[in-house]
Amino acid sequence: MTVQRPAVRGTATGDTHVSLRERVYMELRERIIEAEYPAGMRLVEREIADELRVSRVPVREAMQRLESEGFLSVQPRRGSVVADFGPEDAEYLFDVRENLEGLAARLAARHADPARLRDLERLLARARKAAESGRLREAVSLNADFHRRIVELSGNPLLADLMAPLDSRLRRLFRLTSAQSDGEPMCGAHERLYEAVRDGDEDTAETLARAHVADTRASAARLLAALRDAPDEDGHPPGGR
Repeated sequence: MTVQRPAVRGTATGDTHVSLRERVYMELRERIIEAEYPAGMRLVEREIADELRVSRVPVREAMQRLESEGFLSVQPRRGSVVADFGPEDAEYLFDVRENLEGLAARLAARHADPARLRDLERLLARARKAAESGRLREAVSLNADFHRRIVELSGNPLLADLMAPLDSRLRRLFRLTSAQSDGEPMCGAHERLYEAVRDGDEDTAETLARAHVADTRASAARLLAALRDAPDEDGHPPGGR
């Protein structure tokens, strides 16, 4: 394995009540999102279990779950490999996101409470500061958190359940394109959406959310195409890899 850690890490929230099965799943998913396990890398159940110091059962279950969510694929004679994420995958993601995020923004404008709005405002300030300081990877991560917070503000648990798998794919997309993206335009779009949610303007919030997804779709398509067409680390053209 290329990544060595002493054992599976805890959750981001520090919740010690999360099951081992869930923690292994979250660990592997995070490594894929952060490109520690890049597209095309073969994952060997036994090696991961040894590295994380767990039995093979939770690793097997985590890998099956990641396969069902599109993070892994099973290939003949290779087994489980990290799935690619290309322009077509982004199109599928944005087709679904545009409708669900528009609904989330509308409901957030209807239900958002002052305490959560203050938290959202602080998150936006951190993202703006990171973008202006050139810390684009941090800005991209914070902007991805913004989308998750809007869903939480909607107050609809079913919508949150539907959006959770999309959130992980969105984070992977943002991570893949973070080196080429400019975080400031995204910050501006999020700030305008925040103002509509804060003001309880449901129509404007939904319109802005849909427009933002459309803009992000176009930007992501350009960035993913550039990544696909770029030479590899050895200078080989795309067709000669």
